Amino acid sequence: MTATPTTLLLARHGQTVWHEEDRYAGVSDVPLSDEGRRQAEQLAQWAVRHPVDAIWTSTVSRAIETAEPACRALGLVPLPEHDLRECDFGAAEGCTLAEFAAEDPAWAEAYRADPVIHAFPGAEDPRTAAARGTAALRRIAYCHPGQRVLVVGHGTVLRLVLCELLSIPLGAYRRVLPHLRNVAVSEVQLGEEGGALLSLNVPCAPDVSL
Repeated sequence: MTATPTTLLLARHGQTVWHEEDRYAGVSDVPLSDEGRRQAEQLAQWAVRHPVDAIWTSTVSRAIETAEPACRALGLVPLPEHDLRECDFGAAEGCTLAEFAAEDPAWAEAYRADPVIHAFPGAEDPRTAAARGTAALRRIAYCHPGQRVLVVGHGTVLRLVLCELLSIPLGAYRRVLPHLRNVAVSEVQLGEEGGALLSLNVPCAPDVSL
């Protein structure tokens, strides 16, 4: 890590059909919906108003597609980072939480109480996801000391990483950070002394109220 903090602008990808229905997408390669593509254009307009020096994305197509309009608008090449990919939700992939609860109510109740200790059957350990995502952001910050970097990722892994950077217990991520809006931006400074949250979940469209 460098002495000059890097400003990381963390954005969740645009909406997909599954996310519109609140389904867990995880490692499933679900494309953006028409609304998601519109949101990607909004993120590009935001990036023009708040210029960035580089754009990094998860290697999942919905994140890449979300970043493309901003890259075109700013003349930047998107930089891929596989460790920014979403968590694998195992047995819950493609399901809503209500659908999963109908099949396994006891596990769903335990998941609601602590989604880290009681992750979905067959899912990636959230602690592993938090560690890889945090390491990815530290590598990105190291590459861009003192710069502003847009990072397009995924809702759960970004919430886990924010908890890791801010010393929030990972098991509380669903309660403390219940939702990241599609293409909303959270601003973090990352340097030698760790991470500092400057803003959270700010809509990129100027006409959207909190």
